[in-house]
Amino acid sequence: MVLKSMDMDIRKLILVLFLLALVFGVAESFDYHESDLASEESLWDLYERWRSQHTVSRDLEEKQKRFNVFKENLKHIHQVNQMDKPYKLKLNKYADMTNHEFMSTRSSKVSHYRMLHGPRQMTDFRHDKTDNLPPSIDWRTKGAVTGIKDQGKCGSCWAFSTVVAVEGINKIKTGELVTLSEQELVDCDKENHGCEGGLMEQAFQFIKQSDGITTENYYPYRAKDESCDSSKLNGPVVIIDGYEMVPEKDEKALMKAVANQPVSIAIDAGGTDFQFYSEGVFIGDCGTVLNMNCKATKEQLGAFCLFCLFLIFVMIAIIETS
Repeated sequence: MVLKSMDMDIRKLILVLFLLALVFGVAESFDYHESDLASEESLWDLYERWRSQHTVSRDLEEKQKRFNVFKENLKHIHQVNQMDKPYKLKLNKYADMTNHEFMSTRSSKVSHYRMLHGPRQMTDFRHDKTDNLPPSIDWRTKGAVTGIKDQGKCGSCWAFSTVVAVEGINKIKTGELVTLSEQELVDCDKENHGCEGGLMEQAFQFIKQSDGITTENYYPYRAKDESCDSSKLNGPVVIIDGYEMVPEKDEKALMKAVANQPVSIAIDAGGTDFQFYSEGVFIGDCGTVLNMNCKATKEQLGAFCLFCLFLIFVMIAIIETS
């Protein structure tokens, strides 16, 4: 991606970090046509096709309820896509879920645990003196980003966001991209709360104190809370020496961080537009409740994450090995 010079750092940063992804995975979209909206019958047919594609099973009573939710979501998607917005929405596998249901199964109680753990401890920013920033960077093209993953119905986005940062810096330092275990963090990091949510700082600290984190192959993801299986911790591990925070409300510092490695961030993931985001630069409403984590430099589900970051500027953790 080639970037032209811009006057505002924030605009440059949006483009530099254009490619982001939610760690709950890219939801497969489902196309529809104007004719599908013409009648109740055509809407029902559309819903049946959507259910078939996503293998969604409902009993008769539940099916009618979900159909009504589906229609409301479809109406919202269609209306937003008719507006002159730089992003588009699509029907995805969450199309017959209310926004409350979506958030209850896909988000993480980050704000709650932030309050419990108190204010963050800021340290010196190691990239503070970095001046010669590249006009753009895409860590995918450098092989430092693993494939898109799906957290399932588990509020473990904090674990995914942590892991992808470690995977990225390990690739940068060693030349090897290793897929690491989110489930180890869910099960074994007792400073966090598994599928009920957590904080990336605590997860990074766990990895450091545990002398590393094992691979996905040795400790596969199961999208639920389980007892820590110490027998699975004897496999290969990736070790980190520590972590640090990017200074708050400092876009230039964030640019410097991303120029050196993928970063881990937390955002407010509320809102129906967010639920059905498909492509483009998201400029929808952002709140102040931290409930989702995402990873930088991934395809799709992109600039909404970064844009929210500017508005609420949440915690950013970056990992660096020696």
